[in-house]
Amino acid sequence: MAKALLGLVLSFLVAFSVAAATPGAKQPNWAEMSAEDRQILAPLESRWDGFTTQRKKMWLGIAKSYPTMPPDEQAKVQRRLESWVKLSQAERRTVREGYKDLQKLPPEKKLTLKQQWDEYNKLPEEERRRLSSSAKVPPPKGPATTVQ
Repeated sequence: MAKALLGLVLSFLVAFSVAAATPGAKQPNWAEMSAEDRQILAPLESRWDGFTTQRKKMWLGIAKSYPTMPPDEQAKVQRRLESWVKLSQAERRTVREGYKDLQKLPPEKKLTLKQQWDEYNKLPEEERRRLSSSAKVPPPKGPATTVQ
């Protein structure tokens, strides 16, 4: 679960950074969003109107950059979005805490972690499963197993 959550944290690291740099303004409710943004962020529909302004801004930042992404990146975003909404509140809290911890790291440590994650993702699926089963962390349960 730790590796899956780390991947999710790293994926949203850039998005959170972009959102944090954008000045605050009231974000639209679901019905006020463009059809394109609603289509991209469809997995979030049931929760959207309960999100904070900051969270809406972060997701809208992802939707804004989505059309310029290559198709494989778009597919990855969709898979991760679907995985994110399936996480329990506790799992999402763990991801957010991990993100906050990553933000505190010096740039060289962030780079090292990204390189290690990239190397891990290049491994065959069987090798990743073997490494996961030999990790000190218990294997993930539920929707977090789908995050890559």
